[in-house]
Formats: sequence, structure tokens, C-alpha cells
Amino acid sequence: MQRGYTYIGLLVIVVILGLMLTVVSRVWTMTVQREREAQLLWVGHAYRNAIASYYVHGGQFPQSLQQLLQDDRSPVPLRHLRQLYPDPMTGAADWTLISDPTSQHIMGVASSSKATPIKRKGFELGDAVFADTDCYCSWQFVYWPRRFGAPLPSGVTLPPSTAPGPANPGPFNPGSNTSPSGGGLLTPGTTMPLPPSTRPH
Repeated sequence: MQRGYTYIGLLVIVVILGLMLTVVSRVWTMTVQREREAQLLWVGHAYRNAIASYYVHGGQFPQSLQQLLQDDRSPVPLRHLRQLYPDPMTGAADWTLISDPTSQHIMGVASSSKATPIKRKGFELGDAVFADTDCYCSWQFVYWPRRFGAPLPSGVTLPPSTAPGPANPGPFNPGSNTSPSGGGLLTPGTTMPLPPSTRPH
């Protein structure tokens, strides 16, 4: 009889340990996903600002992301982005590129992940359209240079043929002009600092 009680007690302990491991696994998975979300926002902002810097410098969007690393349109080549970052949600350089309808050049990037975001609200103003989206692929980091008088970096002007005019009609997409810290666009030729580590220890 005593052996039977001992066996049942061991079964109960095993079940409890299994439940605890399941809870810990779920918490860890959520923590990792939140970390990747934070990295996606940082990297997305870096790409958006690099594209903005490239556009402001020459009045056109880049034809490839590689041009953000080496802009040869001026006597002194400019570097708008420190490196080409992978998509934190997939771990691969498989960004969905958002094209300018006129030139078909790159005006933004979006994650290719179809996973559902944990973050649903509390975004910065420039990312307000990300709220309550169903997949990370809807987090589109786009620079809109002529929407609603988008500001230019301090001390930078566009050539007359590309100077922003009156606001264009159409739906408002505010995502564009803020840096990762909310401090505005980068001056052309500068690069984003490396992202702070958010990995739990």
C-alpha cells in the first residue's frame, strides 16, 4: 500500500513539473518574440531613416538596399546605413521591399514574417499604423517625402525639381520621418548606431 502511494505521489510530481516546464517554455517564447519585435522596430527605423537620408541627398530613392551602404552620387561617397540588417523575425535577409509607384525604386521595407505580433498598441507616432495589425508583414517602414510636408534634416535642402510641394491627396500614412529615438531624420552621410542589446540574461 505504501508503495502505491509513493507511485501516485511521483506521478503527481511529474505532472506538476511538466506543467511548470510548459509555463516556463511559453514565457520564454514570449520573451524571445518581444525581443525580436523590439529589434524589428529598431532595424525598420534604421532602414527608413537611411532611405530618407538617401532621398534627401539626391532627390530619388535607392534602386537597391546596397546603395544605402555606398552612395556614389557625390564626389565623396556617403554611407547612409552601417550594414544591411536581416529581418529579426525570420533571421534572414528576406525583406519585402516597398516600391515607389512612380520610379519603382525602394521607399521602404517590411518584414516577411506572417506571425501575429504581440505588441498591439503603444507605438510611436510614426508607427501608429502598426496598431492592431495581424502580421509583422504589415509593419511597413516607409519614407513618404511629400506627404503632409514631411520635414527634412537640419541644414539639408532638396534640388528645386524635387523640393516638397503641397501635401498630396490620398490616405494618410504617417510612418516615415522619425528616428528610432524619435529625434527626427538623420543627416545624409551619417549612420545609425548599433542597436542596444535587449537579449535577456
